[in-house]
This record gives sequence, structure tokens and C-alpha cells, in this order.
Amino acid sequence: MPDFEEIASLDDFGSADRLEVFVEDTPVLLIRVQDQILAIEDVCTHDGQPLTNGCIEEGAIVCPRHGARFDLVTGKALCMPATKSIRTFEVEVRGQKIYVGH
Repeated sequence: MPDFEEIASLDDFGSADRLEVFVEDTPVLLIRVQDQILAIEDVCTHDGQPLTNGCIEEGAIVCPRHGARFDLVTGKALCMPATKSIRTFEVEVRGQKIYVGH
């Protein structure tokens, strides 16, 4: 069972759909999709670039550099040039606070 760490508040999003945070020393991207908060490692497995500014389309994030796509829930690489999944994190929202498991 993962340990959960308070990492942010829903208010931190403002009008944005994503928020950059760190879980321990790992860059993590919190993404708000409708009423759900998802958390993925903010690094493309193809070339190590941040996914921060990638477009979100049909439940996936697109790497802004080379177009690799990753499923936001499972982290699975959906197309080339990426072949390896990204890490995802379990998220719990308690009131206004966001907790991420690690």
C-alpha cells in the first residue's frame, strides 16, 4: 500500500487544467480531467523531455517535442517514438487537498 503525501490543493489549479509538482525528487504533472485528478511522471520516456505543455486529447497526453502519446490513466505509450510507459501515481482528493501515493 502506498504512502500518501499532501502535494497540492484544488485551489492551486485556478483556471488551469494542470499543475507541476514534485513527489520526493520526481517531477509530476497533476492533470484535471472533468472531476478527476490524475498524476503522471512529467518526463517523456522517449527522450526525457517534460510533458508539461503537451496537448491532452482523448484521455492521452501528447509529448510536445516528438508527438509520443501516453494514456493518462495507465501511463501506457500509445504510439512511436515512445515504447515505454510513463509512471502514474495514485491520487486521493480529501476535501480541497490532493494527496499522491508513492
